Amino acid sequence: MTAPTRRPTRRPTATRLAESMLVGGGTDAVHAWLADTAERTWMRVERVPLDDLAGWRTEPGTGNLRHHTGRFFSVESLAVDLPGAPVPHWSQPIINQPEIGILGILVREVDGVLHCLMQAKHEPGNPNGLQLSPTVQATRSNYTGVHRGKPIPYLDHFRDTSAHRVVVDIRQSEQGAWFYRKRNRNMVVEVDGEVEVREGFRWLTLGQVAELMTVPDLVNMDARTVLACLPGGGAALAGAATDPFTEALVRSADPAASGVHGIGDVLSWITEVRTRTDLRVSLGPLAGLPDWARENGVIAHRDGGFFTVVGVDVAAGGREVGAWSQPMVEPVGTGVIAFLVKVIDGVLHVLAHARTEAGYADVTELAPTVQCVPETHDRLPARPRFLDEVLTSSRVRFDTVLSEEGGRFLGARNRYVVVETDVEVPPDDPEYRWLTLNQFEELLRHSFYVNIQARSLLLCLRSLVPRG
Repeated sequence: MTAPTRRPTRRPTATRLAESMLVGGGTDAVHAWLADTAERTWMRVERVPLDDLAGWRTEPGTGNLRHHTGRFFSVESLAVDLPGAPVPHWSQPIINQPEIGILGILVREVDGVLHCLMQAKHEPGNPNGLQLSPTVQATRSNYTGVHRGKPIPYLDHFRDTSAHRVVVDIRQSEQGAWFYRKRNRNMVVEVDGEVEVREGFRWLTLGQVAELMTVPDLVNMDARTVLACLPGGGAALAGAATDPFTEALVRSADPAASGVHGIGDVLSWITEVRTRTDLRVSLGPLAGLPDWARENGVIAHRDGGFFTVVGVDVAAGGREVGAWSQPMVEPVGTGVIAFLVKVIDGVLHVLAHARTEAGYADVTELAPTVQCVPETHDRLPARPRFLDEVLTSSRVRFDTVLSEEGGRFLGARNRYVVVETDVEVPPDDPEYRWLTLNQFEELLRHSFYVNIQARSLLLCLRSLVPRG
């Protein structure tokens, strides 16, 4: 009888991830690689009227936009009732993409340090062309061949993990204001031995990615959400702190650190908010949607705010498919996504907001302290709480404009900000709680507790750990 093959003994994952986060430098070479890749790949995006989108049709009667295969996604309407909200009822276009895609990053040890295999990838909505993306970033329609394109590199590592080690495998939500119950499978898979590095891919440490997070519009949303789901390193980062703030930051990632609230209390609070929130939504036809009009080849709000649904024709070199057409959501204005953070009893705490969005699968998720587009809120009856604290503070710890998902959103950008504060929040506040980084890590082991904007900000916050 043949004995089972044993995988080599590894040091704790948290330790190896912490070591990778502490190894930075070499980003000039990364920028040179991106520039070289940009010379050999390209993408051209042209706006076209929605009626002229090849492969898409407007359904008779409903006016909904749907691909001729019935796959990929559709654009429909959503009617929302949320009693007690500043706007208790509204209707809007929304992307309905029921497929669960794969967002996956391969990791392996290179010279004893964990590295991530990152891809330089064009998306039609990217403001600056190439961005750092996961190893695999694919919808189910794409990876099952509906697009009739080339095979997706490295996909097999995520579809069959039996020969590898799964570090992260969790479904997470995406933007609940623009997607209807959208989920993607966030995966990190560790491989042993050599892996062929194809054109457009490069091994980077977590520390290098963290340094690149300060560059506007470079690390894409899909990479950020996957990396945020990794264990944070905890006590293994203890020696990295260089000042009181980073000492409190590192301590916050340690499971031994005490928080203002226990994790059981946090879970109970989230459940209570979900239970008391009377959210009712229903999908419906785009035709006749109140306050929205389909004119001049686009769907837009009658006062010009919020977002617009537009059409694009795309031609690309270096992609699995060389040309396609699609609708996209184009937001109005640059958003502000911010965490207020505070040192409490020597431990950094993050002020999380229990936020309800119409497209969430489970009503409410933990969101940044502030998540808004200021221009949009000028049209609404209530100004977001803590927005002025974010905009006027001089204690800014992180501040970079980052792009959102370029496959469905055209030029969507948000200013991601971490601000240190002294604000007082009652411990029984119905909407806000102070959480440690380790408590966020506990929640990120499960689906639909931490929204995609907060996941990006958590990665921004982790990137503040000093590197040698």
